[in-house]
Amino acid sequence: MSIKDLEPKVVWGNFYGLTQIPRPSKHEGKVIDYLYNWGVSRGLETIKDPTGNIIIRVPATPGFENRKGVILQGHMDMVPQKTSDSKHDFLNDPIVTLIDGDWVTADRTTLGADNGIGVAMGLAVLEDPSVKHGPVEVLVTYDEETGMTGANCLQPGVLKGDILINLDSEEEGELCVGCAGGLDASAAFKYLKYKTPAGHKGLKITVKGLQGGHSGMDISLYRANANKVLCRILLPLVELFGAKVVSFTGGSLRNAIPFEACAEIVVPEENLSAVKSLIDSIFAEVKAEYKESDPSAVLYVDEVSAAPKFIQGSVMLRAIKAIIACPSNVIRMSQSMSGLTETSINLAIVRTEKGRITVHCLMRSAVDSAKADLAERVRCIFELAGADSVEFKGGYSGWTPRLDTPMNKVMTEQFQKVYGRPMTIRATHGGLECAIMGAKYPNWEMVSVGPTIKYPHSPDERLYIPSVARTWEYLKAVLENVPVK
Repeated sequence: MSIKDLEPKVVWGNFYGLTQIPRPSKHEGKVIDYLYNWGVSRGLETIKDPTGNIIIRVPATPGFENRKGVILQGHMDMVPQKTSDSKHDFLNDPIVTLIDGDWVTADRTTLGADNGIGVAMGLAVLEDPSVKHGPVEVLVTYDEETGMTGANCLQPGVLKGDILINLDSEEEGELCVGCAGGLDASAAFKYLKYKTPAGHKGLKITVKGLQGGHSGMDISLYRANANKVLCRILLPLVELFGAKVVSFTGGSLRNAIPFEACAEIVVPEENLSAVKSLIDSIFAEVKAEYKESDPSAVLYVDEVSAAPKFIQGSVMLRAIKAIIACPSNVIRMSQSMSGLTETSINLAIVRTEKGRITVHCLMRSAVDSAKADLAERVRCIFELAGADSVEFKGGYSGWTPRLDTPMNKVMTEQFQKVYGRPMTIRATHGGLECAIMGAKYPNWEMVSVGPTIKYPHSPDERLYIPSVARTWEYLKAVLENVPVK
């Protein structure tokens, strides 16, 4: 059975179409063309702006011309994560989807339900004549995952609607009315390379099998960070046994908790046995500490040919200590909204290449001053460790909740009618484009909803099938009851 056969077919068919188009962040050319042609082929007003955002408009259904205009918004890109044994090419291959009971997953890759299913629902509204609505615009933004580029470059005055319904939430039954802001941090250490002395053996140490996940939604689950686990192993090897690091590669995306990391080292031959024993001992401690949140964590230690050169030891040691010292977890929980993470940081990516050790972090907070304070903390850690540069970029403020808007009333009333129970109102620690676009369109009422997605930004990403049909029925009811102008 294909996902195209699932109900409602108008939604799943559009989601299937998106899974067939490669669309990793920063490489959205094919999906931009796909979406543009999708609108034009149906005779709809379709706009591609200079950034690559797509806007498709449909007029009101008869009798609904006096309703406020609605923008249904999602993002076209997906996070390209896969397991180490997957041969998937995100630039060329379609996503291979699997139906597992009540869930849709992918074959050892991210599924792209974040945010493909939201975009699919927007497209379904445009082409399903049974949906009653006022004027509707579907806005599909470019490069949300790695910089919110489309939202940042969206021009004021282009969109005509009064209400933004963001379809990028990931928990059915929740109305999201606010989100955290974000800030990227990058530190770099310059290094020289030295010739490996005689009598050294090579080892490749790989940490894998961690669950990873979305650095906003899943950071409060306290999963292990592969970069920090690997540095925890490396530190005593360097300090006690004269190990020298040849390379370090960990994590791949700023907004994904790193689930794999690998380092190659050389160690004096006489210390090889003790080094292996210590590695096993440290990882056993890690396994015990994370037995609940990361039960599938595994470690591989393979003997390899000793590399001819290694990274300057004093620099590598300072970088390892900085990575260990730098937090990568929840910093503070919200005091005003139960269960909501207020401030966090994800130590996302570590690389050693071209004479530089680079470390990339993503900080999130619903409070701008707390985000700035955390940035200072990160700066101090890396400067004290002797980093040659510490830079911050891509900062954006959060979306401040407004609970008493007319659209919030419609959303909650229609939810009660469709589901027979009250709707949960919350904010998210994830970053939503609403925060950025709302600053350009301050008159908008903004809300965010969506079906249930688990473990986005990881190869375990899954979409709950029953929630898609229910969310679709709810969205139709909402559109039919949008307030008049």
